[in-house]
Amino acid sequence: MKTLITNIKELLQVRHTSIDKLQGQEMKDLPSIKNAWLLLHDDLIEDFGTMDSLPFLEADSTIDATGKIILPSWVDSHTHLVYAGNREQEFVDRIHGLTYEEIANKGGGIVNSAQKLQATDEESLYQQTLTRLKEVMRLGTGAIEIKSGYGLTLDAELKMLRVIKRLKQDSPIHIKATFLGAHALPKAYKDRRVEYIDEIVNVMIPKIAEEQLADYVDAFCEKGYFTVEDSVRIMEAGKKYNLPAKIHVNQFNSIGGIKAGVENSALSVDHLEVMTPEDIEVLKGSDTMPVALPSCSLFLSIPYTPAREIIDAGLPLALATDYNPGSTPSGNMNLVVSLACIKMRMTPEEAINAATINAAYAMGISKTHGSITKGKKANLILTEPIPSYGFLPYSFGSNHIESVFLEGKPIN
Repeated sequence: MKTLITNIKELLQVRHTSIDKLQGQEMKDLPSIKNAWLLLHDDLIEDFGTMDSLPFLEADSTIDATGKIILPSWVDSHTHLVYAGNREQEFVDRIHGLTYEEIANKGGGIVNSAQKLQATDEESLYQQTLTRLKEVMRLGTGAIEIKSGYGLTLDAELKMLRVIKRLKQDSPIHIKATFLGAHALPKAYKDRRVEYIDEIVNVMIPKIAEEQLADYVDAFCEKGYFTVEDSVRIMEAGKKYNLPAKIHVNQFNSIGGIKAGVENSALSVDHLEVMTPEDIEVLKGSDTMPVALPSCSLFLSIPYTPAREIIDAGLPLALATDYNPGSTPSGNMNLVVSLACIKMRMTPEEAINAATINAAYAMGISKTHGSITKGKKANLILTEPIPSYGFLPYSFGSNHIESVFLEGKPIN
């Protein structure tokens, strides 16, 4: 099946050779072709060019994109999409003055979600998550990472990961699964944190690896949750089973999690709302991708990741949603790109690069996703007629996506 798209106002993120990531000044460059055509063959990008160089091509269908822009679909490298119910009461509690930590201390937060998830059957959990997944696909996301972490028991964590595996099989969107058993301390392990880490390292990770249910391991490395030493144990255990790490760090405090992540070859370090000069320095020259989650900062009214300091230091940066019921009940990558420009002083070019090619790196899929490159997956956003790509983050309250193509086919 061949699809030819013609008269594209601008074809964005065109990379003639595949790249892994962009960093520092490189992020300001967003290569494009104006008045372009694009040829899709089954699920892959086959060719592209300017309209004045369009050869005779046989195609099964042709789409006229006059006035419209095409860019790679968004890549969301950090989500908690599998959860049961919602936590809107905690939203109201924060309006009344309670902090995130205070809500957790009175039985809310992650432990609240864990109780709901443990009581929810697998089929219901799958259906709830599928609804969310379809929504983010319509909003332009073409690849997504999904974490466990609302189970906090072996059986409940396995249930979450089985749901993710089923979503992988049933959906056209590319999905990676991350095991996040160290998301919060279960009530059954109150004052026994080390024993719970033993359970994760000696029981959960081996079982999950045996059933091939995860691609990565994760830990919430933060005061009041899990220590740097806990996180290192989990990363080291993951390595034994070929499960690289993606680590929650520096959401509220800088406690050494970034350094530990880099030293243990973590694919990404995520959140980064609180950064020190030492944190930035340790990332230099590493293969670890910093990931910012600006919609979490919006929802919790906490600082935004200092994107300018990170990029101006010559580092890369990726963007993701952190979609979850407690701190970011939204999977809208369009909003994330807008917030990166509005609140983090990123240029539209930097934000789009961060949400496509760099985000693909943070998922381990930059060879196949994140740019318009021959042989890569035909995962695309076709906009409505808009004046320029800068209009996308500018018009933050509107959805200007006309169509989303995943695996070369428009989704319903």
